Amino acid sequence: MKDSITRDNNNIILRVFSYLFWLIIWQVIAHYLGNDLLLPMPFTVIKTLLYMIKQEAFYITVLNTFLRIMFGFFISYIVAILLAVFSYNLRFIRILLNPLISFTKATPLASIIILTLVWIKSSNLSIFIAFFVVLPTVYTNMLKGLENTDTKLLEMAEVFRVSKYKRIRYIYLPSIKPFLIAGGSLSLGFCWKAGIAAEVIGLPQNSIGEALYTAKIYLNTADLFAWTFLIILISMSFEKLFITIMKKI
Repeated sequence: MKDSITRDNNNIILRVFSYLFWLIIWQVIAHYLGNDLLLPMPFTVIKTLLYMIKQEAFYITVLNTFLRIMFGFFISYIVAILLAVFSYNLRFIRILLNPLISFTKATPLASIIILTLVWIKSSNLSIFIAFFVVLPTVYTNMLKGLENTDTKLLEMAEVFRVSKYKRIRYIYLPSIKPFLIAGGSLSLGFCWKAGIAAEVIGLPQNSIGEALYTAKIYLNTADLFAWTFLIILISMSFEKLFITIMKKI
């Protein structure tokens, strides 16, 4: 027990040290350049972020982007799971969906964003792009989880006439859970990147993408770094929360 606690403490210390190391590298490079337009110092970025937090518009902007991207993520996550279940049970559905999944994996994101702008409003663009990015990853992982289910356990359940509910709970769920967590964790990072990229191109009002574009237009590098840092923070925090919830279910 003590060894485990010591190991956890050492990991935390190493993690903190790694972040400090890269902050120092950033500080040294920024100091060497001596130009906030090219690379602002960490303190300048933190100061800018603290100033932004005091503005009411900041929370509206963050909330709008967060709700859009997360809505796209959860809808896609549920649809991907349902499609994987149908594909697992019906070979025809799997064959039918294969071209679509291959298409979503191979198509350049920029092309999809520009094409989608022709069909839907810019305010809904990040929802669709988040959906588009998440679908193939979660679908593929879910399908792999189902296919890796122990066939011997399924045969035993069939012999002993175990109910479908118990089969799902005690055989299928333990098999697919690691795949669902991995798929969700991986797709969340892509989801935020793609969603913000869609907002930068579509420029919906009161969005993080619009704020990033405005910072770029006015050459406000400190704002650009502050918003980027915030995106990373939100993405990482929600990913940790998602994994924790999934592990406890």
